[in-house]
Amino acid sequence: MDLLSILAVIFDPRIFTTILVCTFYGAFVGAMPGLTATMAVALLVPFTWFMEPVQAVAAIVATTTTAIFAGDISGALLKIPGTPASAAYVEDSYRLSQNGKPRTVLFTSLLASVSGGVIGVLILALATPQLANLSRGFSSDEAFWLATLGLSCAVFVGGPSVARNFASLFIGLAVATVGIDVAVGHPRYTFGVFELYDGVSFIPAMIGIFALSELLRNAALGRVTRLSGITVEPLKTAIAAAWGEFSSRWKNVLRSATGSTVIGALPGAGADVAAWIAYALSRRISKTPEKYGTGHMEGIVDGGAANNAAVAGAWTPALVFGIPGDSVTAIAIGVMMMKGLTPGPDIFTNDALLVYTLFGSFLLANILMLLSGGMSVSVASYLLRVPRAVLMPLILLLSLIGGYAITGSVLAVWIILVLGLVACAMLWADIPLAPAILGIVLGQVVEDNFMVSMMKAQGDLTQFFDRGAAAVLGAITLAVWVALLVRAARNVFENRAPPGNTEKQ
Repeated sequence: MDLLSILAVIFDPRIFTTILVCTFYGAFVGAMPGLTATMAVALLVPFTWFMEPVQAVAAIVATTTTAIFAGDISGALLKIPGTPASAAYVEDSYRLSQNGKPRTVLFTSLLASVSGGVIGVLILALATPQLANLSRGFSSDEAFWLATLGLSCAVFVGGPSVARNFASLFIGLAVATVGIDVAVGHPRYTFGVFELYDGVSFIPAMIGIFALSELLRNAALGRVTRLSGITVEPLKTAIAAAWGEFSSRWKNVLRSATGSTVIGALPGAGADVAAWIAYALSRRISKTPEKYGTGHMEGIVDGGAANNAAVAGAWTPALVFGIPGDSVTAIAIGVMMMKGLTPGPDIFTNDALLVYTLFGSFLLANILMLLSGGMSVSVASYLLRVPRAVLMPLILLLSLIGGYAITGSVLAVWIILVLGLVACAMLWADIPLAPAILGIVLGQVVEDNFMVSMMKAQGDLTQFFDRGAAAVLGAITLAVWVALLVRAARNVFENRAPPGNTEKQ
């Protein structure tokens, strides 16, 4: 694929405008407390229905890139992280803001995020074609183990409670079982509704699980914005101070961005996990660990770089194996399938232009984020004054209209409402949503490849370990299962231990 062809596509007025608009859209949604990057993408999905595949992927990439960073804005000003990825260092950023440095904090985070994003994209562009070449010889055995490994990793990194992670995964798998059985052609859980024979429509499910659940939770919490009492420094002073902080900690940026790209490539991990790990590692090796949590810039730089680097890393398993790296890429895979594209190693030959346009869109979105993110930081105090009583009903209306517009069926509205209520109940029970999403996306993949392999092997389960690559992937998957059992046993032991013993440990 020659560079001129890629540049011609990226700088096509339609694609360029889409990326530019979506960077501002992502900055707006990400800055709103409680509106996550995943929700921003879920709300965007209905509009991608009317876009070309390249334009739709570019829109998702640009939205995610800026929404992840913009989560820092409400975190620093209100102590309410706009995205979960910003929660790792929210205490530091908020305290610095209270000390009269809100713009310095946010511009430092912006520079770290842009640098982390660019590093992540470069690693993504270099690594994924090589991995795709390796995976071209995979059969249904390897595909089954990869999908199972993705589900297992989702449980492993989903949250501290293994039981809750499994509960979330099984809810997703239960949703994925709705429809026609692939082996015998018998309808399952369709209740006589013919529209369910093809399964639960993916896009309304995503809108319900992410958008509606967040709306209900925010309505129940009754959060209010409060910006009084914060001193805002002059713009030039803040930019100069931020550049000084960033340039003196470039090693932190390089380390966190590289490591977080790898973490983001793990199915189910994503930017949320990467930011926490980068912050914890930064504190562990810092010369001043006692300053973390009291308003220290070092953790903000590490966490900010990790956020956007992990966003790029999450696309690695999605492009190479067709396995979502996080909830955003799970939605992106759904959009690509909706457009007739099948993520996997063959996409590098069948739709090479789309893949390399995705890399270019990532790079351009990160660069444009300097503009959109900088403007968002400059007007943040006005941005966060949008009345929630106006914003939330508008988002609900767009969600329902978007779901209906895609399928042209009232069933989509019911799917949004039912799964939104289920997801809201999961949030109140402290059950993470990400494993459920992977269950919906990968459930059909696991079942299809399992049945194909079983029919080829005539029921002999040992054939899943007959091929070398399948044996390695199977061994890794089983090792993850053992680790999960050990972690679950430890959770049970800690919960049963008397309070006095727990404190001594």
